[in-house]
Parts: sequence; structure tokens; C-alpha cells
Amino acid sequence: MTIAPILFTDLYQLTMMQGYFLCGLHQQEAVFDLYYRRNPFQGGYAVWAGLDVALDYLEGLKFSETDLAYLKSLGQFRPEFLDALRGWRFTCKVTAFPEGSVVFPSEPLLSVQGPLWEAQLVETALLNVLNFQTLVATKAARCVTAAQGGESKATIVEFGARRAQGPDGALGAARASVIGGARGTSNVAAAQRYGLPVTGTHAHAWVESFASELDAFRAYAEMFPDSSTLLLDTFDTLKSGMPNALTVARELREKGHELQGVRLDSGDLAYLSVRVRQALDEAGFPNVKIVASNDLSEFVIESVIREGGRIDVYGVGTQLATGGGDGGGALGGVYKLVSLGGTDKMKLTGDPSKSSIPGVKRVFRATDTQGQTVWDVVAQEADHSPLPGERVSDPSNPLRSARISPDLVWHDARQVVMNGGQRTQPRETLAEIQARAARELARLPSGTLRLLNPHIYRVSLSRPLQEHRDALVSKLRERHGL
Repeated sequence: MTIAPILFTDLYQLTMMQGYFLCGLHQQEAVFDLYYRRNPFQGGYAVWAGLDVALDYLEGLKFSETDLAYLKSLGQFRPEFLDALRGWRFTCKVTAFPEGSVVFPSEPLLSVQGPLWEAQLVETALLNVLNFQTLVATKAARCVTAAQGGESKATIVEFGARRAQGPDGALGAARASVIGGARGTSNVAAAQRYGLPVTGTHAHAWVESFASELDAFRAYAEMFPDSSTLLLDTFDTLKSGMPNALTVARELREKGHELQGVRLDSGDLAYLSVRVRQALDEAGFPNVKIVASNDLSEFVIESVIREGGRIDVYGVGTQLATGGGDGGGALGGVYKLVSLGGTDKMKLTGDPSKSSIPGVKRVFRATDTQGQTVWDVVAQEADHSPLPGERVSDPSNPLRSARISPDLVWHDARQVVMNGGQRTQPRETLAEIQARAARELARLPSGTLRLLNPHIYRVSLSRPLQEHRDALVSKLRERHGL
């Protein structure tokens, strides 16, 4: 994924920056929180992704002379403001969940703390990167959950480049898919950039380019004797593709090689995969893998497995690379000012569910005696970790409250990842981030991973934070005559 240029932002970020500068507000210390209000796909969680890309973006920010000349040409920016941008750099502190963490609504996933005009400018790019990659990583995790349901041990690979939102979208989707658990990609550029396993077969056009399907299979196997996966459904999967693939598999074996796989791209995948598996096993090829594609989603995968399908690898394309499906399409992440000049701020709004949570905060996460992750509590920066019996409240409805259970072990869920505009943590590999996501998903309470009607993971506000929020609401209503 290309690092976003500094002008990858909405115009109003720049006009507000100029306003802050001309009003003498630009150097006030501000804190912005990035969070979302509802889990994507009507699910029970999200997988936090895109942080490393976002930090690269923040570290590299500066205005070039070309950027400044363009802004001048718009006729909206004063010379003294443009002069000030020449030495502008991002120097803020950033606190965030480690990439690959499981995260939930209403908790600050990332906080930016520093001069107001710096923290304001980066809103658009941060939301663009983090919303999209978190959405796709979550979709990938759901597909992996479906693929490994029951006795299935199938894997997921990302096949979505041709349907992704442009080249940058395709690269970002491949990266995020791996964080969510995908084992490779068909996108060669993504494989090169991120060091991913690259996978693929051949298209129907290959078969149609030869005099017969058997000729096409033989030619492909001759070129790739140790890595051939043959597409079976150009004419008829069971009557033509499967017999021809077996012929080629035998010819490869006679020469000391083995056919690696066959691919199904249409029809009843559950039924066809059972018949294909039977034919392969009876012919003495139990190690040939069955790959499936054809507009897959977590629900299609779950259905195939429920109906006894025998697929080893699911190549998930459109819905994975675009984050599509019910409740998908976009993660509704927002970026809100919560403190300015030492004074806590909040958005009140007419919709209580959209009211923000004021102040500088920390997020505590609890594990139980079995090592399961069971509860998150958002607290004020100075708060202690939750104590047994302490009452906490629901962020979206203060009337819903609960007492902290005993025997829970609490830790800070976030860490400082940038200070003074520079990284504070070693850069992690995608394999390390993927492993974190897998560990965290495995520790979630039973039912949280369900594709439909999942268990709702508990996120609460500490009592001091809820009381502070209530007091600020009353103060704002009084001030504005509400």
C-alpha cells in the first residue's frame, strides 16, 4: 500500500488548520480518539489492522514546495500560513492497541496527543487506512472461522485484486487479509511487498486456448510439474475436467512429480468437492488438494462445510478484498476531539449513541482464570485498574451497569507507539501480527466468534469516567440552554 501524501486529506482539515493558526490556537495540546460504534458484519468483534501503515504515514509527513504551490493556487490560504507549513512536522504522541488485537465498539483504538493543528490534519488519512484494513482483517478472520468449523482444517487465501477498490485498495486488502488469518494471496505485487506466499492456478482462457482440455492440462503440468493446480470446470467438472486431471496426475507421477491441486470455480461446491475427493482418493491421489473459488463468503464456506464439502483451500475474492456483505462495506470509525488545552471536550449531539467520551483515557482488559479475555473497561487516564465489586456502566446506556467480577487479571490494552512523531516500538512482521490476532481470537468468550447473533463482548466505562461524562453533559446543556 502506497504511503499517503500529506495532501491526502479533506479540504476542511487544512482550512481548520489555517483557522487555528490565525487564531493562535494551533499549538494548544489536543487529544483525538479514533473509535467505531458498531461491529462490522453484525459480528461480535473486529480485528485491528493498518497501524503499521498509519505509523509510516505519520513519520513521513511534510509539505513540499509543490504542495505549498498547489495550496497557494487555491486562493484560500494566506502567505503567513503557507510559510509556517514549510517547517511543519508531525510531533504528536500516539497510543494504540497493538496491531492484530481484537477490538470492540466505543473504546479508543488509537489516540493522538499533541499540537492541535498536527492532530487535526491526520484525521482523514488515519480513518482511511485504519477503517479499511480493520474491516478486511475482520472479514478474513470470519472466513477463517468458517473454514475451520467442525472437523474442517481448510485454509483461506486472498483472491480479490480484480474487484478491489484500485491498486492501493488491493495491496491494503492483501495485507489486512493475512492479519485476519489468510495464508497467502494471488496478488504478486502484494506478495513481493509484504513477503507473502503467492498462489494461483490458471484461468478458463488457458483451457480454451488449446485444442482440448487434456492438451491444456498437459501443457500446464509440463511447465510447472511440481506446482500445478488444474481448473476443472471449463466444460464439465465431473465428466471432463476430473478425468483429464487424473490422466495428467498419472503422467506426472510416472515422471517423478505430483499434481498439487484441482480447483472448482462453479456449481454446487459441496457436492462437487465430495465427488472430486472420492475420485482422487480412489485413483491413489489423496494428497491432491481441492481449491474452491466463485464469489465466496464466510456464509458460503460455512454452508459448504455443513453439507459435508471436502474443500482444502478457499480462495476468497470480492467480499474479502472489498469488505463486502451484510453489515460490511465500510467500518464506521470516527475521530473525535476529547481534550484541548487541558479541558475535556465532548460531542453532545441529539443522538445519545453518538455522544463522545471526553478526556484522556486508558483501556483496561481483563482475563479470567482460564485465560479467556472477558471484559474491557475504558477509564480516565489517572484511574486505577477495576476492582472487584466496582460498578461500571455501558457506554451507550448508563442505566445498564454491572459490578466487576472477582478473580480477573487486568492489564493496559494499549501502548504508546509513537512519541515526538517517532516510533517507540520495534516494527513487527506480518507473521507476528497474524499470530497475535490468532491468539486473541482464540481467547474470546464462547459465542463471540459466531457469524450470526454473536455473544456481545462487554465494554464498560469506569464509574469515575461515567460520572465525569454525566457532569460534562449537564454543563454543556446548561451552557447552551438545552
